[in-house]
Amino acid sequence: QVQLVESGGGLVQAGGSLRLSCAASGRTFSSTTMGWFRQAPGKEREFVGYISWSGGNTYYASSVLGRFTISRDNGKNTVYLQMNSLKPEDAAVYYCAASLQRTPSPPGWRSSYAYWGRGTQVTVSS
Repeated sequence: QVQLVESGGGLVQAGGSLRLSCAASGRTFSSTTMGWFRQAPGKEREFVGYISWSGGNTYYASSVLGRFTISRDNGKNTVYLQMNSLKPEDAAVYYCAASLQRTPSPPGWRSSYAYWGRGTQVTVSS
């Protein structure tokens, strides 16, 4: 079992930045690939990106590539999502997820991730 708790959401102006955190407990965090997803009202949950267990590999959705960065601190059992140049369309509830696969395949499918947090709300004002 893995327990995930997201934090850091809030209200930010368009063009601003926000950093989300996801604290993990349970399964050995340092051997777990972690992903981020988001879900806006009335829309499907959307893949944002993932980071490998070592932090050496990251993969992002095209919609956030170059603006968002995922990192992790295995000593703190925490994964981060740094969001820059935020746009109104980035507003959503953001979820972190843990995969039992070393390389989630397909990376953007919810079924590739076994454990989920409850999410944190990000609001972007225009």
